[in-house]
Amino acid sequence: MTQPETTPTLRRVDARHRYEILVDGESAGFTAYRDRDDRRVFFHTEIDDAYAGQGLASILVRQALEDVRSTGLRAVPVCPYVAKFLKKHEEFADVTEPVTPEVLEWLDGVLKR
Repeated sequence: MTQPETTPTLRRVDARHRYEILVDGESAGFTAYRDRDDRRVFFHTEIDDAYAGQGLASILVRQALEDVRSTGLRAVPVCPYVAKFLKKHEEFADVTEPVTPEVLEWLDGVLKR
C-alpha cells in the first residue's frame, strides 16, 4: 500500500525572519528575509537534501510571494533562487522591486557580513 502524498504547508516565522515549508509537519526548507520599510528583502533559500528534487523551493517561494502581496509589501530578490523564480513568473512583477547597491549595503549591515 502506498502512502498518500501530503501537501506541503507554509508558515511564516517572523521571529526568525523566514518562511518555512513543512512536509508532514517537519521543516523541509526555508527562504530567509529581512524587512526594510515596505520591502521584504529575500536573501537565502534552502531545501534540506532529504527533500531535494520535489519542487518544494518553487512552492515555498510562490507562497511566500503570495504572502508578500497579501500584506501589501514589495519583494526584493537578492537570493539567486528567488530572482530566477521571478524571471519565470511574471505574475509577481507587480510586487517586485529591483536589487540596488543601497539594498545590498543595507542587507550586509543588517546581517553583519
